Amino acid sequence: MPTTTVHVDDDLKDRMENHPEINWAAVSRQAIEVKIDELELMDELTSGSDLSESDVQEIADRMSECGRERVHKESR
Repeated sequence: MPTTTVHVDDDLKDRMENHPEINWAAVSRQAIEVKIDELELMDELTSGSDLSESDVQEIADRMSECGRERVHKESR
């Protein structure tokens, strides 16, 4: 399996270390998968569409928020 490195600032790392029970690699994988799913869905929905770039960005922002909420719930 390939490895990807994620850089976080010191404050975030300290906060993560306050929760050693959490598998942060799994949380990262879930977040990446959610984002990829969103992007693929957006590509599918917008292919051949007359949506403007700002319309697409608004849809993406809404989907990202839903994804963040889902990952947050699943990581508890």
